[in-house]
Amino acid sequence: MSDLDLDLDLDVTGRPGTPVVVIDTDRGSPLGSGLAITVAVAREKPVPVEVADVVIAAPGLCAGAVETEDPDAEAALLVRAIDASPIASLTLAWLLRAPAGPTTAALAAESAAYSTLLGGTDFRAWLADRPTPRPSDDGDRVRLERISNPQGDVLRITLTRAARRNAVDRRLRAELVDALQVAAHDPYLLVEIDAEGPAFSAGGDLDEFGTATDLALAHIIRTGAGAGRLLDELRDRVTVHLHGTCIGAGIELPAFAGRVTATPDTTFGLPEVSMGLIPGAGGTVSIPRRIGRGRTLWWAITGSRLDAATALRWGLVDEFR
Repeated sequence: MSDLDLDLDLDVTGRPGTPVVVIDTDRGSPLGSGLAITVAVAREKPVPVEVADVVIAAPGLCAGAVETEDPDAEAALLVRAIDASPIASLTLAWLLRAPAGPTTAALAAESAAYSTLLGGTDFRAWLADRPTPRPSDDGDRVRLERISNPQGDVLRITLTRAARRNAVDRRLRAELVDALQVAAHDPYLLVEIDAEGPAFSAGGDLDEFGTATDLALAHIIRTGAGAGRLLDELRDRVTVHLHGTCIGAGIELPAFAGRVTATPDTTFGLPEVSMGLIPGAGGTVSIPRRIGRGRTLWWAITGSRLDAATALRWGLVDEFR
């Protein structure tokens, strides 16, 4: 039997029977270093967040940890979520373990992992239960306005697909990239991004999920035509104004910006792992830079909704407006 079998307890189909190991740091449980996701529980003794993939701790005990009044209950919830989606959970954990590197390379790694999961049985099962896609809607997805002021010219980019809660489809992505290219060719142009309607963005358009027939080509397109790389290159000049619901790409892309504001009632979610996927719009790169790898992994796997107060405290957003 291989080390891989011993570490993950693979069954005859290759699915892991032991995708997660819980570490009780108060009792001195040994730390694992294998392939399984490690979750450290700290109730009384502080530990650095680097000791495990996720550290769940009592409030004020461990800087950068997921804080809760009941660490054991929160750890149990996380374990159940991992057991429900072990392939996507492990894929995300391994991706987040990689040392920080250039954004382009990190986005390519995310895309390769995402494309792999698109061919998986868990995603196909989710896809089979997806509601019937709706007819495509017409109209522009983005509106541009150039504003002159004493601090410098500003390019305001407004998402205008309000009827679909600004869900990111191919057209919206392409129009957003075209808009950002304007700023990329003008080094003095500031950028502000906002959105019409009740939500900044409901994330990727579910009607387009699973429509790619060539997953290798989809990987190349996602890496080469995504907005994340441009937002990262322009980050020092970009401010994003969030409101309402920000799901998936609706927070993955804004997190690249140098400054993110939000209304106090904004909520945030990363639902992809429950679909058999991982964040695929750059979130495995942008979000850990703001809130840390452990919190990102916990958030994505549990699918929890973050409120604006938590997002501000963690640094996912920079200020309220």
